[in-house]
Amino acid sequence: MLNFYQKLAKSLKQNPVVLATVTSTKGSVPREVGAKMLISADGKTYGTIGGGAGEAKVYQQALEILQTGEKKFVEIDLTGTPATQGVCGGTMLVWLELWTESENLNLVNQIIDILTSGRLRGAQCQRRSLAIVTPFNTDAKPYLETTNTSSLPQLKNHALIETLLPPPTLLIMGAGHIGFYLAQVAKIAGFEIIVHDERSDFATPERFPDASLVLTQAINLITEILEKIPNLYVALVTRGYVQDLEALQMLSNLQLQYIGMVGSEKRVRTVYKNLQLNPEFIQQIYAPIGLDIGALTPEEIAVSICAELIKVRRGGTGTSLSAKM
Repeated sequence: MLNFYQKLAKSLKQNPVVLATVTSTKGSVPREVGAKMLISADGKTYGTIGGGAGEAKVYQQALEILQTGEKKFVEIDLTGTPATQGVCGGTMLVWLELWTESENLNLVNQIIDILTSGRLRGAQCQRRSLAIVTPFNTDAKPYLETTNTSSLPQLKNHALIETLLPPPTLLIMGAGHIGFYLAQVAKIAGFEIIVHDERSDFATPERFPDASLVLTQAINLITEILEKIPNLYVALVTRGYVQDLEALQMLSNLQLQYIGMVGSEKRVRTVYKNLQLNPEFIQQIYAPIGLDIGALTPEEIAVSICAELIKVRRGGTGTSLSAKM
């Protein structure tokens, strides 16, 4: 979400943009409610509402709106009937609206500020958030309002309400080979990246350009930083079980969405044997970390870890999609 609005702000400074937003879905479709794509006056796009013929239809409608300024819904039929080209099995409704620098840039900048500062508002951010409201009529414009509603987009009073939440943060503890590749893969998957390693020659901004923070302090000195970060995921990919023990002692006092630890089964058992922590906390640990995809290289292990992060975040099963056929 943050990357999209940053791109939208940059585009608005150059050209008017049509913002396409999925507002409702039925059946099997490629994207969820709230998925967005922008189409600028120079024909460039960013984001996706699912690709294929449906997205092509939206693109063509957007080019017309760039000329007329008319807001409209576009229905995407993916039922696979003779009259359609999509075969996903469902339908999507997409709202198209013209955004310009003069009308909307200030709102976009506010959204970017909310999403950026929200990383440091801690638990308070989770209780009381701001949402962008998109009315579905020709006169009203999108606006912000305070909300205590679900983090999922909702339709209410003929408008789409989307809570503005910062992206999930992944703390990578260990700046070795796996951590190096995991930072790149997880960034692509939408995670904000923090890297920690007391070895300052490994943990550097130059080596981890995708990281928002690179920490080299002793483990006991970073607790205060981590306490302020909501929606925190942790991957322990340290160089040894001694570092794992230190990290787990510190992390046991934090609220985490996920914690995984790299290592062989023997290393994991050794860590658990030496831990003197609440058994409930130990049961939360995914160890050995990652999904079983036969990963061997650091690059493959990074993909395996990121797959498990997505599974936990989105509530997946981790089984092959073909097994459900």
